[in-house]
Amino acid sequence: MRIFPRFSVYKMDVVKIKPSAFSGEVTVPPSKSAAHRALICSFLSGGGIVNGISASEDMKATRNAISALKNGYDEIDCKESGSTLRFMLPVAAALGREVTFIGSGRLPERPIGEYLRLFPEHGVKCESKNGLPLKISGRLTSGRYEIAGDISSQYITGLLLALPLLSGDSEIFLTSPLQSKPYVDMTVKVMSDFGVEIKETPNGYYVRGNQLYKKRDYTVEGDWSQAAFFLVGGAISGELTLRGLDINSPQGDKRICEIMKRFGADIEISEKFIRVKKSELKGIQINAADIPDAVPALAVAAAYAKGTTVITGAERLRIKESDRLESVVANLKKMGIKAEETPDGMIIEGGAPKGAVLDGFNDHRIVMAFSVAALCAKGESEIGDAMSINKSYPNFFEDYGLSGGMADVIRDR
Repeated sequence: MRIFPRFSVYKMDVVKIKPSAFSGEVTVPPSKSAAHRALICSFLSGGGIVNGISASEDMKATRNAISALKNGYDEIDCKESGSTLRFMLPVAAALGREVTFIGSGRLPERPIGEYLRLFPEHGVKCESKNGLPLKISGRLTSGRYEIAGDISSQYITGLLLALPLLSGDSEIFLTSPLQSKPYVDMTVKVMSDFGVEIKETPNGYYVRGNQLYKKRDYTVEGDWSQAAFFLVGGAISGELTLRGLDINSPQGDKRICEIMKRFGADIEISEKFIRVKKSELKGIQINAADIPDAVPALAVAAAYAKGTTVITGAERLRIKESDRLESVVANLKKMGIKAEETPDGMIIEGGAPKGAVLDGFNDHRIVMAFSVAALCAKGESEIGDAMSINKSYPNFFEDYGLSGGMADVIRDR
């Protein structure tokens, strides 16, 4: 496997995958989701060290956003990170900063309408054409925040991080059921680790004002979202041991173990490791409302499973780095797998994937998922936009190779 730089994304980069099998063990990287939250809590506490931050583009975006606020800059570049944007917007508003948020890739197109509606109701002026750039000014005020729970849990997380800073108490009132609740549970846990209390109510969350984030050093736990790719890879080829995961984690993607067991995967779970062996998989039904990031990996498992797999509850995947429902189905079809999109998911008929020239769609999770899909395909595969992995997991192909996979990344083709 070639060694390559980890600092940029080149759309002409490709990765060639030769059929192989996973074996040995891999230590999964720190959780990107938990790291965003820990960095912001640490910033708001005024000190402490956060250990376990990857060199991914998303982590750089949040670190740069924090640096911009610390140094009084009037512009914050969130790059392509939706988490950075939706978390830092209310934090900046709570601090009373006049600042313009910008972004790149598909980020300017991703929805922020709930903030554009809520902020003016609570003392913050917004100047935007319903997207980025977005200039905010004024200071957020406490009170009742009515917001839909089925748009994005990132709105809820952003408000939870910001509201304790305000002088009065606040309530987040959910006007529809909360989807991806495990991500909000993670927020509440990390905030609690930094000494801030959030009370869950029957209709949302109650947040006491005038709270102080406490200074402390913090270590970020392992990432179940990234572990999903290797768990699926182990289930379709060879045997693989994963380390660095907390089986008591609030991360929703921890469900990958339970779902893979329903597929028929042979998985051994202990406090110190997760071990998965090649297994005969069968099609299942999956409601992915709380685990959207795991869908590309689960779709690969479905491609190797006998029978039909139906994935529902994943409509929000259409507004990620790519339309992931469309992206996954397009690549599965290229690999000879019968698949079709539905409004909120996909239907996949398992079979014998074949090697193909695949599109990475400049989407890190699509590239990683189909690198796993190519692992046992009949013939070699080639995937475009290979270095989009830098967004979340710069070491992916190194870990892929150390686990027994055969990947050759070709720069700037």
